Amino acid sequence: MSKISEIETWLQENFAALLAKHQVPGAAIAVLADGEVIDHAAGVVNKGTGVESTVDSVFQIGSITKVWTTTLAMQLVDEGKLDLDRPVRDYLPEFALGDEEAAAAITVRQLTCHTAGFEGDVFTDTGTGDDCVEKLVATLSDVPQLFPPGERFSYNNAGYCVLGRVIEVLRGKCWDDCVRDHLFAPLGLTHAASGPYDAIRYRAAIGHVSPTPGEDPVPAPVWALTRSNSPAGSTLTMRPRDLLTFVRMHLNEGKADDGAQVVLPESLLAMREPQVDVPCLGLMAENWGLGWMLFDWDGGKVIGHDGGTIGQSAFLRVVPERGVAVALLTNGGNPLQVYHEIYTKLLDELAGVTVPPLPEPNPAAAPADLSRYVGEYSSMVADTVVTEENGKLWLTRTPKGIFAELSPPPTTEELFPYQGDTFVAKTEQLPGVYLAHAFVGDDGADRAQFVHTGRADRRVSP
Repeated sequence: MSKISEIETWLQENFAALLAKHQVPGAAIAVLADGEVIDHAAGVVNKGTGVESTVDSVFQIGSITKVWTTTLAMQLVDEGKLDLDRPVRDYLPEFALGDEEAAAAITVRQLTCHTAGFEGDVFTDTGTGDDCVEKLVATLSDVPQLFPPGERFSYNNAGYCVLGRVIEVLRGKCWDDCVRDHLFAPLGLTHAASGPYDAIRYRAAIGHVSPTPGEDPVPAPVWALTRSNSPAGSTLTMRPRDLLTFVRMHLNEGKADDGAQVVLPESLLAMREPQVDVPCLGLMAENWGLGWMLFDWDGGKVIGHDGGTIGQSAFLRVVPERGVAVALLTNGGNPLQVYHEIYTKLLDELAGVTVPPLPEPNPAAAPADLSRYVGEYSSMVADTVVTEENGKLWLTRTPKGIFAELSPPPTTEELFPYQGDTFVAKTEQLPGVYLAHAFVGDDGADRAQFVHTGRADRRVSP
């Protein structure tokens, strides 16, 4: 029996039980190895209707969309219409931020690798029209700058909306039409949708959320985030097999299954080149490329991305040198544990790659002086207060805006040493999971300038 056949048998015997164990209502998975794709599904796409999940069910892929948006940009690079190292204003003269100097300097490349430096979580609903991305970009004129462009990494959804708008201007059509015309069509995708009006044609999953931590998840009150954030990952929906068709093009020198050249090979290789280091954050990559997360794991280089929308989570990992890829799409519960157990087994057996363990406290890494970390930090997403008491650090994070509506009331959690300036804290939303908080930079007084959770929140007081 081949390895891929063994994996198929293992999924048939274990996938449904794993979902039930971690309260995941439904999921679908596809695996690429030895040039073959297998897929499997279990659970339901909607607990409210009881409709079963199948391999043709479509789930939101969330921020995995960013790799698609970057691929659209690289097609324009291939055509000589876009230069990644030119300022965004060369293509969007009206682009404005709260910091005029930064807005004039930010390059297209910095949008693709999250180094533009401005506040990145802007989910303003600008309607459902084809001009919604254009309208969102116009609202960024007062968005503050966290650090000079290119200085460091900070995950930036709004930056990808700006990139999506650059693509719209150069193509002369909305982002949805760009992804359909320039990726869906040439790749021959059959179960993919750019938004709800397309997704309704398929067996579409809805996200599920838990009313209180640990409680059984129930269908979310809304299906998706705003269309204005489509280039960043608010609406793109597909089955896992179609996601791997996209990946297969990336692994096949930019060619679709029918041999059509979709992107030039050199552009796809450029996407995998490290652009910026990422702070030690446990679950995140060590580096970021153009769109791709870049993991340096035992056994080989891995590229990928994760995605999260309202009650839906997506995971994509690719081992280019082995021609192996795994796409897992879920609709609620605690999918991170499911991801970790499945990918640990599959990437080891199919590609010889070891998935690192989930972050856990490491008392041996405790710093002698905790004063560097104490203080108040803030962003448009949350206010964070870090205090010290009896030689321990405590963190209180109060979400703001849309995150306040979707999150439970703030609680105070102990920060446990993990590695260097990175600490971990328990999260009620994901039982048994620790989330990393890295303290980076220096404010000039030997204190951390930012607390980093993937996004950099700036210190606002001692």
